[in-house]
Amino acid sequence: MSSHLIRGRQLSRDTEHRLALRRNLCQSLFEHGKVKTTLPKAKEVKAMAEKLITLARRNTLNSRRKVISLMRDRRLVDAEQEFTGKTVVQKLFDEVAPQFGDRAGGYTRIIKTSKYRIGDGGTIVLLQLLTEKSEPRGTARRSAGLRRKRNERLHQFATKALKESKATAKAGASAEASAEAKSDSDAPKSE
Repeated sequence: MSSHLIRGRQLSRDTEHRLALRRNLCQSLFEHGKVKTTLPKAKEVKAMAEKLITLARRNTLNSRRKVISLMRDRRLVDAEQEFTGKTVVQKLFDEVAPQFGDRAGGYTRIIKTSKYRIGDGGTIVLLQLLTEKSEPRGTARRSAGLRRKRNERLHQFATKALKESKATAKAGASAEASAEAKSDSDAPKSE
């Protein structure tokens, strides 16, 4: 049996649970801007979140209805069909999608943390929306800058120490020369 054209991950859940997991993680991502989860879940949620943001960028009635049907907003009360507070769909259309107005895709990123889940050692990652205020705090750039500064300070210290040692060597040499000259002048002349 071949596994061609099989898309997605099962995540050890049945179909309904898997869909509910994706919906809940997407809603949490849009509410808070970032979500901590495992790597396979983050990859699944990233695909769904990108599609929802693309729909929200169109900002049409049809796209709003599609997003509502895909997300099944958790703040919508089923019995009375009333919204309590600002819903996730409203936040997606009003706040999140306009931030990506000129971006052609790639609205989220997955940042691997150095933490692993205790029970099974699953990789914990941070799924994050790429907004203006959430710039990555890259260790590579920062450490390169710190390394460069440290090397410059070390170089300055070395040149200063070299100059001081040359100055003391000159002073020592001139002191020795004057001491020799003085000792030569003090010595009795023998003819």
